[in-house]
Amino acid sequence: MSTAVGEQAPKVGQARGRYWIDHWDPEDQGFWERSGKRIAVRNLFFSIFAEHIGFSVWTMWSVLVLFLGKNYGFSVADKFLLTTTPTLVGSCLRIPYTFAVARFGGRNWTVFSAALLLVPCVLLGALLKPGVSLGTLLVVAAIGGVGGGNFASSMTNINAFYPERLKGWALGLNAGGGNIGVAVIQLVGLLIIATAGTGNPKLLLWVYIPLVVLAALCAALFMNNLSTMRNDTGAARLALKESHMWTMAFLYIGTFGSFIGYSFAFGQVLQNQFHYQPLQAAYWTFLGPLVGSLIRPVGGRLADRFGGAIITFWTFVAMAVGCVAVIAAGNAHSFPLYLVGFLVLFVGSGIGNGSTYKMIPAIFKAKAMTRISEGGDEAAENLLARRISGAVIGIVSAIGALGGVFINVAFRQSFLATGSGTTAVIGFLVFYALCFAVTWTVYLRGAAAGSSRAALAAARV
Repeated sequence: MSTAVGEQAPKVGQARGRYWIDHWDPEDQGFWERSGKRIAVRNLFFSIFAEHIGFSVWTMWSVLVLFLGKNYGFSVADKFLLTTTPTLVGSCLRIPYTFAVARFGGRNWTVFSAALLLVPCVLLGALLKPGVSLGTLLVVAAIGGVGGGNFASSMTNINAFYPERLKGWALGLNAGGGNIGVAVIQLVGLLIIATAGTGNPKLLLWVYIPLVVLAALCAALFMNNLSTMRNDTGAARLALKESHMWTMAFLYIGTFGSFIGYSFAFGQVLQNQFHYQPLQAAYWTFLGPLVGSLIRPVGGRLADRFGGAIITFWTFVAMAVGCVAVIAAGNAHSFPLYLVGFLVLFVGSGIGNGSTYKMIPAIFKAKAMTRISEGGDEAAENLLARRISGAVIGIVSAIGALGGVFINVAFRQSFLATGSGTTAVIGFLVFYALCFAVTWTVYLRGAAAGSSRAALAAARV
């Protein structure tokens, strides 16, 4: 690894190898311009690639269930179970993946976590065929959940490379580049179904196995470990005691949980709600994840300008309207309105992903400002705010992803009980109403509600 010449160039860790960097100070403008920026951008690029493939493998079952025709013998409920399982496992893995980066190194963990994606792909290549048992595929689907943890480790790693003033931009690119992996694998699935039919699901694996190998290889050759990274378990314990962490986790269930849940379920919902053939469903399945991924940075930009809470509030209002449209379309058997309603849900979830992530550091910055105004030490309070907000982001990302589990379970039960997804969507409507009520009550009611809320309002959380 080459470095710029200069007193503050990154110091390579000789004892542990050339991929370790012992000196990293992105807040120093001179260091950043001389060498830090180039190294950070390189790590960001290959982190996005690895995370993108991780998301694709994680959500592969949203495509594979379209290939499981009558010759496999699986019911609608079985197929929803196959999409729920990797969602649950991926959500649970996000917290240990967050801590793994500091323990093993960002580069090392990216290589390992990318290479680990080969396991579910190879198992599917060997086992996916008519006659395979549901239990066998559930085990493979659970192993595929490892791709869901990659988001947390990737975000933690890139967060350490960038200065505070650029973290929003870098993390937005990293998250959006990963999320769009959902739409890409669904597009690949559409291409395979359109050209080779539903009898060739393994073609999807032969596309992605080389990409998994390439992601691991690129991480090994072009990424770095920062020896300055440390796991802050103390901040994690403090975060768990913060009421705002639990509030934001609830809201993130409504944004990211909706995005990943609908991404897994949308194709099956179209098949069963309108009795579409796999190719008909695949034509539309990718649209939601695509627009939801591309619009995520817009949510962050809007939050920067108007405040995260107000954008999050109107996002949930819009998602409630989207649910009303989906319910009306289901009752009227109108596919165009159904599609529009779901696209509103995807757009809202994407914008909300960006705005809720921007709220978290703003909340704890506002609390620090309150303590400083009451005589607290400025440097110590700001440091504490950064530590807690970093821990909160990691925990919230894990809890929020569980929303995807709830959505798939709700659709499964709705189709089992009524033959339609409408009952599930009514439940989502009630949940989004709770979300915008909580956002308004906690973050937008203004100064009359007390000094803590007044500080949050003043900080444009």
